[in-house]
Amino acid sequence: MSEQPHRNVVKVVEAGRTLGVTVEPVSYPQGAKTAQDAADAVGCAVGQIVKSLIFGVDRSAGDADAGDGSIDLVLAYVSGANMLDEKKLAAAAGAARCRRVDADTVRSATGFPIGGVPPFGHDTELDVFIDPDLLQYDEVWAAAGTWNDVFAIAPDRLVTASGGTVTDLRRD
Repeated sequence: MSEQPHRNVVKVVEAGRTLGVTVEPVSYPQGAKTAQDAADAVGCAVGQIVKSLIFGVDRSAGDADAGDGSIDLVLAYVSGANMLDEKKLAAAAGAARCRRVDADTVRSATGFPIGGVPPFGHDTELDVFIDPDLLQYDEVWAAAGTWNDVFAIAPDRLVTASGGTVTDLRRD
């Protein structure tokens, strides 16, 4: 008897279907703590792993150090081989600065836990920014709602389905 998929995985599969994307989840029971762990589990290059990173950006006008406390959440998809440059993300989002957010904020905004945030199916609409290094591959691997479920997707479909903006995010 086969095990039923986690409710988050079902949510991602259904969101993909709505967007015209076939999501075929692959589970690896050991999960992954790093992009390299995920790449090893699915048998791909670490650069093919889509790291989903949620940040708060301060889009308030004026002095970059005196923001009005208005923080918007944004989502960055970064190649597993790269580190995110927070200044580049802030600039791409039209913000003075950005900062990491906690796990509760990630779950509240997306409906998914850190490590399981998929490209679509979120509880709230977020601006999405995509590392162009992901586009060099025929397929990349994104989280499918949990930290031990992933799926393959063509990078151009990732851009279209997520409504993302491709922009340089890599820390040099």
